[in-house]
Amino acid sequence: MEDLMINWEKKSAEHQKKYGQFLKKADKNKVLKVLPDLHEKAFEQINCLDCANCCKNYSPRFKQPDIKRISKYLGMKETAFIDQYLNLDSDGDYVVKSTPCPFLGHDNKCSIYDERPSDCARFPYTDEDVLLKRPLITLKNSSFCPAVYHVMENLMAIVK
Repeated sequence: MEDLMINWEKKSAEHQKKYGQFLKKADKNKVLKVLPDLHEKAFEQINCLDCANCCKNYSPRFKQPDIKRISKYLGMKETAFIDQYLNLDSDGDYVVKSTPCPFLGHDNKCSIYDERPSDCARFPYTDEDVLLKRPLITLKNSSFCPAVYHVMENLMAIVK
């Protein structure tokens, strides 16, 4: 397993086309059957606090329930929270104004972890059908998240 993770960023970049082809033609039922186990195995090897690439380079979507919950947790009005931290992107979704995420600490811990957006709680989607349903997201995620790379490599070895 350790060897798999050596130079993973380079290997992931080299395998993007292969991943894309696999995601297009993969047997959905076979993939969904093995994903939970592969997800668990990936996170036995990988600690998100070692990396935090997702928080350092990208933003989750902040849905209305996320905004309501987080602004309440921070003791802010929703409009003040939006004004201070969020922008609307080209898809009409609220995202953080700046990277790294303003809630990411120097220790790679999230200051709003228990109230974080649902996108953050679900990331990197390696235990759900988003992996197949949104292949472009999976490809992007595999380029910066070692867990997605780990799952994709093992998935392709298991599901032919």
